Amino acid sequence: MFIKRFGPYFRYLKPVRLQFGIGLAAGLVYAASSGFGIPMVIKVLVPLITQEDKPTGWALAVILLSIPTIFFFRAAGNFVNAYYIAYTGMHVLEQLRISVFSRVQALPMAFFHKNKVGDLMSRIMGDTAQLQTAIVKVVDSLIKEPATLISAAIYLIYLSSVENDVTFILIAMASIPACVLPIKVVGTIILKKARRAQKQAGELTHVLNENLSATREIRAYNLEEREVSRFGDACRDFLVKSLKVVKYDKCLTPTIELVTSLAITFALYMAIQKDIDEGALASILAALYMCYQPIKRLGVVSNTVRKAEASLDRLEEVLHSEDTVPDAIDPAPLDTVKGDILFENVSFRYSDKEAPVLRVINADIKAGEAIAMVGPSGAGKTTFVNLVPRFYDALEGKISIDGRDVRDISKTELRAQMALVSQEAILFGDSIANNIRLGKQDATREEVQAAAKMAQAHDFIEALDNGYDTQVGERGSRLSGGQRQRISIARAFLKDAPIIILDEPTSALDAESEHYIQAALEELSKGRTVLIIAHRFSTIQHADRIFVFDAGEIIATGSHKELYPSNKLYRSLYDKQAKTVHEVDAADS
Repeated sequence: MFIKRFGPYFRYLKPVRLQFGIGLAAGLVYAASSGFGIPMVIKVLVPLITQEDKPTGWALAVILLSIPTIFFFRAAGNFVNAYYIAYTGMHVLEQLRISVFSRVQALPMAFFHKNKVGDLMSRIMGDTAQLQTAIVKVVDSLIKEPATLISAAIYLIYLSSVENDVTFILIAMASIPACVLPIKVVGTIILKKARRAQKQAGELTHVLNENLSATREIRAYNLEEREVSRFGDACRDFLVKSLKVVKYDKCLTPTIELVTSLAITFALYMAIQKDIDEGALASILAALYMCYQPIKRLGVVSNTVRKAEASLDRLEEVLHSEDTVPDAIDPAPLDTVKGDILFENVSFRYSDKEAPVLRVINADIKAGEAIAMVGPSGAGKTTFVNLVPRFYDALEGKISIDGRDVRDISKTELRAQMALVSQEAILFGDSIANNIRLGKQDATREEVQAAAKMAQAHDFIEALDNGYDTQVGERGSRLSGGQRQRISIARAFLKDAPIIILDEPTSALDAESEHYIQAALEELSKGRTVLIIAHRFSTIQHADRIFVFDAGEIIATGSHKELYPSNKLYRSLYDKQAKTVHEVDAADS
C-alpha cells in the first residue's frame, strides 16, 4: 500500500541516494546493537552480580568492555542515521516544493480562479513537508524498526535453542498481532481526520493572506475586529480538526504499551514457573522490550503515513491538474511578427455552468492599429483581450496572429511578442532596475535607463536616494501609483513587443500622473498593434477604431465621430463620463 501510493515520489531520493543509503546502513547498525546486542550484554553481565564464581583480570575487563562497545556502535549508528536522514529529508523537501511550485507556474489562469491563494501556499509549504516525512523518515523507520524487531527475535530464537524452550518466542509472536490491530484501525480514522485538518490549514492560510493583502482597506473601514473574529474562527476550526487527529494519534502508543505490559507479565510468570536464571530472565525481558518498541514506533509511522497521504491527495490536485491551455505538440517556430490579429466566430465561457462571456466574435485587427474596447462591466472586454496571449483558449472559433492559429504557437513564443500594462502595476520586491529588466532580463543598465526615459520615469528615479538601485518594497509599496505605473510602462518599452495590451493603465491615477502616463503610452503605441481596455474615454482619443461590447458581443465598431451619433450605448457611456468629469471640474473650481 505504502509503496504503491508513495512509490512515484521516491525519484526525489535519487540525487541523494548515497547519503540515504549511508543513513539506512547506519540505522541497521543501530537496530542490531539494540535488538540483539543489548539483550546479549545483559545476559552476560547479570551473572557477574549474582554468581559466586566471578571472572577476574582480563576476562572481567573483556566482559565489561562489551558495554561501551555495544553502546558505541548503537550511538554511532543512531547519530549517522539521524544526520543523513535529516540531510536527505531537507533535499527532498526542497525538490518537492520546487516541483509543485513549477507546476503552479505552468497552470492556466482558470486554475487560479478555482483555488484560493492561501490554500495553494499551504499546499506548497505545509503539505510538501508532510510528504517529505513519508518519503524519507518513514522509509528509514520501515527499515530500521523491523530490523530491530528481527534482531530481538533472533536473540529470542538463540536463547530458546540454548534453554531448549520456545515459550518466549510464542509469547512474542502471539502479542504482535494484538499490537498490529489497533495500528490498522487508528490509521484509517486518522486518514479521514487528517484530510479535514489539512483542508482547514489551507483555509486558515487563505484568511491570513487575504488580511495581509488588504491592510489599507481594513483600517479604512474599521474592520480590525471583524478580521480578528474571522481569523479566530478559522483558528478554532483548525484547532478542533487538529485535536481530533492528535487524539487518535496519541492513543495508539498507550494501547501498544498496555499489550506489551500484559505480554511481559505473562513472560515473568512463565520464567518463575520454569525457574530460569536471573541473567536469562533479564535478557528475555530486554529482548521482549526491543520487540515491542519497534512495533510502537511503527504505529507512529502508520499514523504519519496516513497524515502524509492526506497531504499527498491535496498536492496531486495541483500536480495532476489538467492544463486547459496546452502547448501544441510540435509548435512551428514563430517568424517576425507584424501584429495582425483575427478573431473568427470566437465564443467563450469560463465553465459549463456559466453563461457565455463572448458570443460568436468576429474581428479583424491590422498590424499597427490601436483598438479601444468600451462597454459596461461584464460585457467581455477583458476576456476578449485575455484570449490573445492564451491566458484562456476559445471554446469555439479561432484566433490568429499574422495568419497563424495561436494554438499552433508555443505559449512562450506567443507571449514573447506581447507586452502587458495592467490597471494595477505589479512590482516585485527588488530594485527598480530589476523590475524594469523583467521586460528583457539580459538588458544593460543603459537599455534600462533608455526605457525609463521613454516611459517618463527617469527623472523621478534619479531623484531617489539610490536611483535605479532603490528597493521598491513589497508589491512596490514604497512608490506612488503613478510611479509604479511608469515603471510598468518602462518594462513594456524594454520588451519592445509588436503587440501591446493596455488594461486601463490610467483609471486609478490623479490628473498629473495621468498626463505623464498618457504621453508615455502614446510613445509606446507608435508602430505597434495596441489593444486598449478603456474605462476612461480620455484613454481612447488616439485609437484608430473603437469596439463597443455588450453582453459578450461586439455591437458596433468605428471612430468616436462615427459611434457617438449612431450607437446609443456608446453615447450613453460617453455622456455619463463627460458629465462626471464636468461635475468634478466644477467642484474643484
